[in-house]
Amino acid sequence: MEIEFSGAAREVTGSCHIVRANGHTVLLDCGLFQGRRAESRAKNVKLPLPVAEIDAVVLSHAHIDHAGRLPLLAKEGYQGTIWATAATRDLCAIMLADSANIQEKDAEFLARRARTRGRDRPDASADPEAEPLYGMRDATRTLELMVGMPYNKEFEVLPGIRAHFTDAGHILGSASVVLDVTERGETRRLVFSGDVGRSGLAIIRDPVPPAGAHAVIMESTYGDRDHIPVDGARAQLAQVVRDTAKRGGRIIIPAFAVGRVQELVYDLHSLAREGAIPAIPIYIDSPLATDATTVFEMHPEVFDQSEAMVQRVPEIFRFDLVRFTRSVEESKSLNTMHGPMVIIAASGMAESGRILHHLANGAPDQRNTVLIVGFQAEHTLGRRIVERRESIKVFGDMVPLRAQVEVLNGYSAHADRAGLAAWLDAVRRTSPALGRVWLVHGEPAAQDALATSLRSKGYHVAVPTPGERGSV
Repeated sequence: MEIEFSGAAREVTGSCHIVRANGHTVLLDCGLFQGRRAESRAKNVKLPLPVAEIDAVVLSHAHIDHAGRLPLLAKEGYQGTIWATAATRDLCAIMLADSANIQEKDAEFLARRARTRGRDRPDASADPEAEPLYGMRDATRTLELMVGMPYNKEFEVLPGIRAHFTDAGHILGSASVVLDVTERGETRRLVFSGDVGRSGLAIIRDPVPPAGAHAVIMESTYGDRDHIPVDGARAQLAQVVRDTAKRGGRIIIPAFAVGRVQELVYDLHSLAREGAIPAIPIYIDSPLATDATTVFEMHPEVFDQSEAMVQRVPEIFRFDLVRFTRSVEESKSLNTMHGPMVIIAASGMAESGRILHHLANGAPDQRNTVLIVGFQAEHTLGRRIVERRESIKVFGDMVPLRAQVEVLNGYSAHADRAGLAAWLDAVRRTSPALGRVWLVHGEPAAQDALATSLRSKGYHVAVPTPGERGSV
């Protein structure tokens, strides 16, 4: 069995790993690269290998940096199966459609810009980025190829290659992939962690480390730091809401529409029931987050049934203070309202979507707070906010950043270095033949720190670069 590391190698986005065995080729994830537009575009338009060579795809979860290039496979003629959990398939139905819509809208904008430049400069050529990466038809075709499987149920990916999913505890439906490959009468087990979640997160069950691995591909997003406890993050959220409301400001939260929004709504609901935050309106200004919340409500079977609110409250995402805004008119009206409020909008790294309008209007006001509750990749607007730049570029204009900036890493859905080490230790306890551990999905500093720590504990760790290969 040979593995080639195509994406999320020495970086966070673009997750894609190529497994070749028994004359077959399987992709583990096929995600979008994110960051600088031109660089990401150049990476995204180039598939990891010709579609004719891909026999199957196994998907860890629905986040766009893991699933976002699947419609490009469909566009290029891929006809094989895409295996995922049932909840992941349902989330992909809305997330890939949203991604396709963004691709088409961005292409329309770039085409208009090219036409304008052409009128100003007759020799100007069309913008090479004006072609959408894929469209809605391709997203729909992708869903037709997806097969949803329950956790812990073995299935045949291809002859000689079997798999099952364990709960990764990251978002709804997220999975670690266990791949069993039989060649020449010998079976070897490869474990792909996907994105490992944290124990104690709201709604989602704790991660379940797989057993019996011969090799592991493991994420390393937070391999160089520890998070504050989950309960501490909830207390900090309450404090930010109280302090900002006292100033008469609004709390503006860029949040991933799938997972983070639902977790925040859950915690705000819990805090409101406890009387720990003032009774101010909470707006979820994201059609995608609204649809994702509906998908969450469709899958209570994967909720953490040990949580009191899950047990006792019939509608954990619906309460008096929360309002889901869908139309553009409703979204725009928020900027004309007065008084304290919470606004949660996508995208999570503030690169696109309605959050940009709220930042353009709210960042200059020192009464407001921009609250960062997730990982912000390099070269994103979210990262520049975390760095507390004096001004930020929104819609091409420089906007002063006078609002307070608060960062709650305790809301990360990724395990920190201690959590990653504990997950891997649990795998090793059941894996006497464990060999190589490859670290992916992390920036170099995080990967190098985690690699050093794991090597000191006796692990055989490699940190692959794009295109590097290994064997199991």
